[in-house]
Amino acid sequence: MLFTHRADAGEQLAQALRHLKEEDPVVLGLPRGGVPVAYRVARALGAPLDVIVVRKLGVPHHRELGFGAIGEGGVRVISEDIVRGSRLRPQDVAEVEHAEEAELARQARRFRGDRPRVSLDGRTVIVVDDGIATGATAAAACEVVRAQGAARVVLAVPVAPPDAVARLGSAADEVVCLSTPHAFRAVGEWYQDFSQTPDEEVVFLLARAAADPLSRPPVRPTAVEVDAGGLTLPGDLALPEGAGAVVVFAHGSGSSRHSPRNRAVAAELNRAGLGTLLLDLLTPAEETDRAHVFDVETLAGRLADATAWLRGRASLPIGWFGASTGAAAALWAAAADPDIGAVVSRGGRPDLAGPRLAAVRAPTLLIVGGRDTTVLDLNRRARGELRCENRLEVVPGATHLFDEPGALEEVAGLARDWFTRHLTP
Repeated sequence: MLFTHRADAGEQLAQALRHLKEEDPVVLGLPRGGVPVAYRVARALGAPLDVIVVRKLGVPHHRELGFGAIGEGGVRVISEDIVRGSRLRPQDVAEVEHAEEAELARQARRFRGDRPRVSLDGRTVIVVDDGIATGATAAAACEVVRAQGAARVVLAVPVAPPDAVARLGSAADEVVCLSTPHAFRAVGEWYQDFSQTPDEEVVFLLARAAADPLSRPPVRPTAVEVDAGGLTLPGDLALPEGAGAVVVFAHGSGSSRHSPRNRAVAAELNRAGLGTLLLDLLTPAEETDRAHVFDVETLAGRLADATAWLRGRASLPIGWFGASTGAAAALWAAAADPDIGAVVSRGGRPDLAGPRLAAVRAPTLLIVGGRDTTVLDLNRRARGELRCENRLEVVPGATHLFDEPGALEEVAGLARDWFTRHLTP
């Protein structure tokens, strides 16, 4: 495998790490070359990015042999066996530590500036480098990260020799390596462009990631009781700090505020700085009766009432996200509410909104799976009735529930971009 450059390696590595996205990871890049790779991984996973500054403690008369490592926060990892085997005196250890502590502090200040370190307590942490030769620094980084409070440590690199990957299995809980060539001499051989990464690039990427709303920590929703025309509906309200808008989820047939699909989409919107309100438009008793499930007018009325309740608590632009019959309810209600900023339908039944489609003014995005042929045909026909700005996005290979690998992530990204564009221009 040959990588064009570190950014390309990061994009490919991110694909192999997608299974960790739901673990709310922190991504740490080893300076210098690991940071451009880690930046792409963090962007793809919507995770915070930081630098992991580690200094190996080398035996004075044999610097390649490390007897330990130090990290920020006073973390110190020492191999007493190597200390004894190398016959190091306490003053020898102290002298090496003192010299490396000064360099550690200098690098941390240089790369991060005044920003605090990202907390690793109880988190899944992905340690990223641009490749591994011996693995000594990567192993030290994993030990330091664990000592700093990480609950799970994943080491991720584009390329490494097989023996190094085998050794690192004891340092990390999981090792992800894209290529393990047996004919391995140097990391740079596996890149078309392996030019040196300057300090300035590391500083720029870390600052850019820190300012990126997609790297926000997860928002914990608050349970609320929504007044919908005298009926109390349970909901979950999540408002990121400085939220620019709120999206109300209208759940339809076979769906609820507990739906893992809707929660995954809501989490992506939260990372983008959008608030979310997930609520059930039907009571548990009503959900068992299909007559209620397909009573689009009633669902639309309750959505409108819930939106009025929300407007009394958050003076922000509001959009609606609907699935199945919930999408029909959102479009039905949008025909009577000119202040709704945008609507997104996931596998929805916009056709059930009937003649009211022509009165919708909110920009509307219809998302349908490519293999959900019946619903796709209904959406195409409904789109012909809409007079507002609208778009139909077909997710190739996806069925009605978007259970296929990567399908739901594509839905979440499409919804995020649509709401961000129309609610927070």
